[in-house]
Amino acid sequence: MQKTNSAKKPVGRALKVAIWVISIMVVIALAAAIFQKQILTAAATKIIQERFANQSHKYDDGLYAGLAGTGAPFPDSSRVGPCIVLEAGEHLYIVDAGQGSARNVALMGFDLGKVDAILLTHFHSDHIADLGEFMLQRWAGGSNAKPVDVIGPAGVETVVEGFNRAYRLDAEYRVAHHGAATVPPSGAGGVAMPFSLASGEDASAVVVDDGGLKITAFKVDHAPVNPAVGYRFDYKGRSLVISGDTVPCDSLKKQSQGVDVLFHEALQPAMIKMIHDQAGLSPSPSISKIMADIPGYHTSPEDAARIAQGAGVKRLVLYHILPPLPPLLNSMFLGDAAKYYIGPITLGTDGLLFSLPANSDKISVRQLLK
Repeated sequence: MQKTNSAKKPVGRALKVAIWVISIMVVIALAAAIFQKQILTAAATKIIQERFANQSHKYDDGLYAGLAGTGAPFPDSSRVGPCIVLEAGEHLYIVDAGQGSARNVALMGFDLGKVDAILLTHFHSDHIADLGEFMLQRWAGGSNAKPVDVIGPAGVETVVEGFNRAYRLDAEYRVAHHGAATVPPSGAGGVAMPFSLASGEDASAVVVDDGGLKITAFKVDHAPVNPAVGYRFDYKGRSLVISGDTVPCDSLKKQSQGVDVLFHEALQPAMIKMIHDQAGLSPSPSISKIMADIPGYHTSPEDAARIAQGAGVKRLVLYHILPPLPPLLNSMFLGDAAKYYIGPITLGTDGLLFSLPANSDKISVRQLLK
């Protein structure tokens, strides 16, 4: 009998614990049901507060470059069109405006209302597709009374005029809805700021010189696209170069000498050839010809590595990735690049931020998009 009673006691205790746990769960479920609206409201408020706090970030003084878009014209579920956002002290600049990039810049925590200017490397569609969105967000987001400057080589006037016309009705609607105090009519759109370069192959020109920041435009070779340029940024002892679309050229090598970071476009010819060889499976009648053409005006990862090594670049970052690239194929895309450059090579992904503190040699990288 004693053994039977002792066996029943643990069973009884376990039953009581189970009933207690179930009761607590029922109470929690009832409370959640009763207070669901309050709980969801608190959670939503927290998310909004974090989003606004993210947009009001303040970095230490230095040069910061964020990859807002690392893709190219082909559909890519993990990359939007080419765009790099740059912060230097109180200055904020956008280089190129690929499709979807305006959203990414905002999600990365940069305030589009504070953009000083947008710089374009050339006028292929994948580099200008989001220009209208950048102009709109800069105007409405900052209640700016002056249009944003859009800096680029000859031809930028045509591009800006087209986007201004396309967004004119939208601007009228927003002024009527929100009022001129919130969205001043004078601030809508953009103003083209064209520059010209001399005839030499390595011609360059300073297009911004303000508050310790110098931005130099230089010729690159993206023929038959002409003009096409890259940009060099210098700020308080830190420097970087953005290649734009190009084949290897002397002007790019010259401007990249000793910079902290070289952001270089990259196309892997071996992978493009694979697509070309299978083009018969595509319903598109033009894909074979396009795949045969495009390697001729882009740069392979191996050649980008050679440029970085020859110029003494501290870090090489590849962007404008062709073809679209699932992570499984990263090593295949890089090919033999590591044989030609002894420094670190980063295969760019959307959301990466490169931080270059002023008057330092430190380079740090972190991901801003989850």
